[in-house]
Amino acid sequence: MKKAIVEKTAHIIFLICAAVAIFAVCAITLYMFLKGAPAFSQVGVTDLLFQTVWKPTAETPSYGIGYIVLASVVGTASAVLLGVPVGLLTAVFLSEIAGKRLGGIVRGAVELLAAIPSVIYGLIGMMVLNPLMFRLEKLVFANRPEHQFTGGANMLSAIIVLAIMILPTVISVSTSSLKAVHDNLRAASLALGATKEQTIFKTVIPAAKSGILTGIVLGIGRALGEAMAINMVAGGAVNLPLPFNSVRTLTTQIVSEMGYAQGLHRKVLFAVGLVLYIFIMIVNFVLLSARKREVAE
Repeated sequence: MKKAIVEKTAHIIFLICAAVAIFAVCAITLYMFLKGAPAFSQVGVTDLLFQTVWKPTAETPSYGIGYIVLASVVGTASAVLLGVPVGLLTAVFLSEIAGKRLGGIVRGAVELLAAIPSVIYGLIGMMVLNPLMFRLEKLVFANRPEHQFTGGANMLSAIIVLAIMILPTVISVSTSSLKAVHDNLRAASLALGATKEQTIFKTVIPAAKSGILTGIVLGIGRALGEAMAINMVAGGAVNLPLPFNSVRTLTTQIVSEMGYAQGLHRKVLFAVGLVLYIFIMIVNFVLLSARKREVAE
């Protein structure tokens, strides 16, 4: 009788927690649509999403976020292309190759990366990475005086910082997924004459693919949602997202102007947040659908 009461109580607590989580997601979604949708009707979907001129305080205001959206997409995609291979190979090293002592050291370093606040990444990027990028910028554009020098605060700096920031997430989730692969698969592959490297890349990684995809999804969410560090290293200008251009992303757009925005300007910033929210939902849906197909197969 006592055991049944405990189980019933635990069931109710778990159900309440699940309901709170679902309610939170639904409430956030509803709030973002209620606050962000009016700007689309007032400015126009085409003008807001595809125009590239951002002058909210001009005599004739312009609210085009085309370059801002493009900077977020290019920055996140480039950071993932740069960071995911490094993170995956590090996870392979930790789960398949490193000894206990060395693995513990590397794992501790990865955990430390995850614990560092975003503002510290931004500070280090601003003081160390930006000067290096400025030197590179001067070398590349030495014979082009028309180029507007950014002091190293550019798209390339933002991509490097984002790639470093997603590493802990990708490494941790991928390592757990690789370790979860049953040893029988490794033994069977080796027994058939495969080398250790072939076993890792043709047996273990494919078997852990669904977990690795989860790590990539979380990494993309981290990259898309990062604001403080990117605001410090990217320059903050609305430009075409070329490597040496100062840029502004969706998150830094909100951070930079929400403090003083009023009226339609403020509504448009909520619309920017809605666009970011929709992007994250689309990425999660696509990659998690791919993960479900992998599990089903």
